[in-house]
Amino acid sequence: MSGEASDEVRRLTRAVVRIHAGVLGLVFAVLGGLIVFLMTAWLLIKGGPVVGPHLSLLGQYFYGYSVTWWGSLVGFGYGALVGGVAGWIIGAVYNAVAGFRL
Repeated sequence: MSGEASDEVRRLTRAVVRIHAGVLGLVFAVLGGLIVFLMTAWLLIKGGPVVGPHLSLLGQYFYGYSVTWWGSLVGFGYGALVGGVAGWIIGAVYNAVAGFRL
């Protein structure tokens, strides 16, 4: 392989291996928000004498969260925030490691 062809292969490989951290953060944000929202909604629909004592402990970390319909929306926001940050960090670290390997 000539020097120009191998350089082109190297650039193509680097472009394919990289993950767009912003997109991964967006996907994790949607998933994180939906997970908290659906867990809360499931417990509210299921009902019972005491609804979600364990899930209500999220209120210790997420200010304003409770196992209510309003709390499910607040939880969606916090879940999206935490998921988005986690996804972006995972993508950035992956890209940094992939950059060293190429």
